[in-house]
Amino acid sequence: MDDLVDHARELVAMRYPGALAAFLGGSASTGTATPTSDLDIAVLMPAGHDTRRETTRERGRLVEWFVHTPETIDRFLDNDERRGVMANVYGKGIVLADRDGAAKEIAAKARAVFDAGPERLTAEQLEVRRYGLTDALDDLVDAADPHEQLAVADAAFTAAAILLCDLRGSWHGQGKWLPRRLLAADEGFGRRLLDARLQVARAGDATALVTVIGQLLDEAGGPVREGFRRTAT
Repeated sequence: MDDLVDHARELVAMRYPGALAAFLGGSASTGTATPTSDLDIAVLMPAGHDTRRETTRERGRLVEWFVHTPETIDRFLDNDERRGVMANVYGKGIVLADRDGAAKEIAAKARAVFDAGPERLTAEQLEVRRYGLTDALDDLVDAADPHEQLAVADAAFTAAAILLCDLRGSWHGQGKWLPRRLLAADEGFGRRLLDARLQVARAGDATALVTVIGQLLDEAGGPVREGFRRTAT
């Protein structure tokens, strides 16, 4: 882990010598990196610099760069598709560069955003979530072909996991981060969802997943089918 941190610090000094602050996030910052894990590095540059995301390969390892400025950083902290990625990297990552206390200041702001969680869903947003999950659940109940069952189960699980995180006021995630965020939001219910999806993959049995998703929908206000209407804007 120390080698990865030192490597990331060297990269920041080389590519962004004028950085106000820089942070290493992701698995490299938590000691869970694998040989193929990339380095997630967030860089805060002075005003006037471009804001961008860039992928490079350094010493055989992929590096994901997230570059912001004081004028653009708030937008990425607050509006992050309810995943809290940048708030997590800036707020809980390892400091790689700091000019005049800028890292401490942005880290405090980012931690506050992350700890507060995403805004609560509006009634309309919640209904859309319930409608999508109801549709996925109906498909799961009817799925007979094993390939279709597995595909539908994955879609239903993902929709359920996101809804559970929303109901608990927690950030959700993509890929490997979705199970992590799911367990952080509600370890008991989250574990039941994860185990139920595994049962579909291992045994082709969707009974448990249908049951736990039905319980989640009941908590959220019940299934939504006929009568649903969404106005396009």
